[in-house]
This record gives sequence, structure tokens and C-alpha cells, in this order.
Amino acid sequence: MNPLSLLFLLWPFLFVLPFIIRQINQYERGVVLTMGKFSTVWGPGWKILIPIFQRVIKVDIRVKTVDVPDQEAITKDNIPIRINAVLYFKVLDARKAVLEVEDFFYAVSQLAQTTMRNAVGEVTLDELLAKKKEVSDRIKITVDSASDPWGIDVQSVELKDIVLPENLKRTIAKVAEAEREKQAVIINSEGEVLAATNMAKAAETLSKQEGALHLRTLQSINDLSSDQSNTTIWMVPIEALKALESISKSRL
Repeated sequence: MNPLSLLFLLWPFLFVLPFIIRQINQYERGVVLTMGKFSTVWGPGWKILIPIFQRVIKVDIRVKTVDVPDQEAITKDNIPIRINAVLYFKVLDARKAVLEVEDFFYAVSQLAQTTMRNAVGEVTLDELLAKKKEVSDRIKITVDSASDPWGIDVQSVELKDIVLPENLKRTIAKVAEAEREKQAVIINSEGEVLAATNMAKAAETLSKQEGALHLRTLQSINDLSSDQSNTTIWMVPIEALKALESISKSRL
């Protein structure tokens, strides 16, 4: 049989081949409906589909990213904020993702938005800013639990931006500045107390040692001699002045 005759015999089969062969990629699963009823889930490879009687719905099982848009939320202490997040999930059960929910991607997105607003309302602003990871984990657990009937596994949830009102930003800046000033005053006062304590100990030591005060005076004179200033001020005890006065009176 010549090639032309063979091609003539096979052309009907080649014509219908694209309609009965379906390719399922490695990152996909095929949910097969036979006469409207679920029959099986195809793995990767080439599969034969019976036209008219069967239909295949491909489901991507790779990790997907849901960008949760800015949401208006009110914290537990009644502070309005805007917050957004990103959610990562994948399909674990293709059958449930097709049969249990109309559009699993849209459903997960809406569920994440609602859960995020509720989670923000359960914490104060300070807790939200200080414990973003804990709030994110709480949202993840809630969304993951609610999406289990859809065959969805939530990998992680990350809170991105927390936008505060402008007047609140100024208030927080003032509080931070006041806190820094308070710390500076405390440190300065602690230094003064320590210096006064050391000076008191030094004075007590000098008073107990005979001649120590004279040695300290000589040391001060030596320190002044290295100064370029020509003027020095001496503080003479009142007892010394009275002694000099009595000596001068006795001579007279």
C-alpha cells in the first residue's frame, strides 16, 4: 500500500485525534465528569477523552498567591487603619476544589479579606504593630480551617502594610520623642547621683588620712601650674583667716 493510500485511510482518525486526546501537565490534575457525574481524577500524561460524554476540568496544583487589597479595619481600641496582606495556598484535592466551590481562587480571596478584618478587630494597635507575626498566623489558621472542605491548603499569610491616620502618626512621634527625653533625663540623673556618691567617698577617705588633704592641695597647685592662665583663685578656710587676724593683733 502506497503512502497516499495509507494517509487517505488514516485521515479521519488524525482529524478526531485532537478531540479525544487530552494532555495533563505535571503541575495539573484533571477532574473528569462523565455525563455530568464525577468519575475520576487524571494525573499527568496523555489521556483519552470520550467526546460529548466526558468533560475534563484542569486544576493547577502549584502554589498560588492572593494579594489581599487594602482593607478598612478598626482595632480593638477603636483606631481606624488600612491594612493589606498576601496569602499563599495550593490545591491538595482537585475534586473538592471543582465540586465543592464555584471559584476556589475568588472564595479564598474573599475569605482572607473577611478574616483579616476580624483579626485586626480583636487586637489593639500596639499589639498589631508589635505582634504582626502572631496576627498573621491567626489569620492563616482561620482561613486554612475554613477552606479545608474545598481541598485547599493555606501555606502562609503575611501582613504587608499597616497605614495609620496622619494625626495618629504625629501623636506616636511625639510619644516616642518624649520617651527618648525621659530616658536622657534618667541617665543624666543617674550619672549625677553616681558622681556625688564617689565625691562623698573621696571626701570621707581624705578626712580620715592625716595629711591627705594637704597632698590633694599640692596636687591641685601642680595641675594649675600647667595651665596658661595667669589668674588663679584660692579659697582659704575661715579658720585660717581668723588665725592670721589673731597673730596680727598680738603683735600690735
